[in-house]
Amino acid sequence: MGTFSIWHWLIVLVVVLVLFGGRGKIPTLMGDLAKGIKSFKSNMKEPEEESADAKKLEADSSAAQDEQTAAKG
Repeated sequence: MGTFSIWHWLIVLVVVLVLFGGRGKIPTLMGDLAKGIKSFKSNMKEPEEESADAKKLEADSSAAQDEQTAAKG
């Protein structure tokens, strides 16, 4: 019981290779997570910006309509 079997070491080796081997899976996963968080934050800010833009466009269009009405009348 004091030593580990070959199966134990093979499982540990496989886990280490999956986590740290290859193309750096952990950094890739963390980069993807960071991109997801940034995307989420930017999408959370958009409704405020869209509402401000929508109000500006609405004001511009109503001003244009007022000018057209004044020109006709």
